[in-house]
Amino acid sequence: MIRSVVRGFGASLPQRVMTNREMEEKVDTSDEWIVQRTGIRQRYIAGEGETTASLGEGAARAALSNAGLTPADIDVIIVATSTPDNTFPATAVNIQNRLGMHHGAAFDLQAVCSGFVFAVTTADAYIRGGLAKRVLIIGAETFSRILDWNDRTTCVLFGDGAGALILEAQEGSGTTADRGVLTAQLRSDGAHREKLYVDGGPSTTGTVGHLRMEGREVFKHAVGMITDVIEAAFEATGTTAEDIDWLVPHQANRRIIDGSAKKLGIPLEKVVVTVDLHGNTSAASIPLALNVAASDGRIKKGDLVLLEAMGGGFTWGSVLLRW
Repeated sequence: MIRSVVRGFGASLPQRVMTNREMEEKVDTSDEWIVQRTGIRQRYIAGEGETTASLGEGAARAALSNAGLTPADIDVIIVATSTPDNTFPATAVNIQNRLGMHHGAAFDLQAVCSGFVFAVTTADAYIRGGLAKRVLIIGAETFSRILDWNDRTTCVLFGDGAGALILEAQEGSGTTADRGVLTAQLRSDGAHREKLYVDGGPSTTGTVGHLRMEGREVFKHAVGMITDVIEAAFEATGTTAEDIDWLVPHQANRRIIDGSAKKLGIPLEKVVVTVDLHGNTSAASIPLALNVAASDGRIKKGDLVLLEAMGGGFTWGSVLLRW
């Protein structure tokens, strides 16, 4: 059978780093409070000339270089983002053009913080369906542009950045020993919209709006929803928590990450954590974390890697793949 195998990875971050100490000068908060409740110590903030598309382009070029490929080798580009450069056209076609690629297809996908998991699942469907041989998946965000910098409960949490992954069609035996995507589990429930949303949009206010979040409500639902899609992945593949080499979760909050790992019986030493470095970068958080762990040698060829995320909507999902 055809599997969607990781061929390359890359990342791109803004030049500016904003520490918690600098955040103390903006709003009534403290480094101790932020670290204790979230695990975040710093985040990257996009500056003049840095956009979702420019960061996405940087991540794409890094992934292509890592894979030893060129834009001519890519059939489809999928960009997971909630902060596009424009209402339209899609940020994906902007990146496609920046790469000098004038063939294939490019489109955006919107599932907020779960966006990268949804995009990997979509790419896998394209590859297994024979519609593409190689798909470039990018998670890219400039959440600093939709934050209310007077709201200390949200502005301390988010950052900007982009990460990318290239999936390639390769033959597998149809067992869990195969490299590539083994299963994907996606969920959504619009009943939770008011708990995490942006209070603007072209069809409602005609403005971009700002991010609004009921933090306690999001936290309350997070661990249960994450556990749901991970247990579904185990059931679909006949694997268990003991088989996992690395859990790469959405980097929203250290307490959510630790709580989910504990509930699933996954040791913390098998969990990739970068929330302290990047903050919550929404759809970019998982590929940024993958880039860190694969670049430093933790994630190796043949490792069983579990991705999971939850985002506004609510949306949530998991992907189990062998690196």
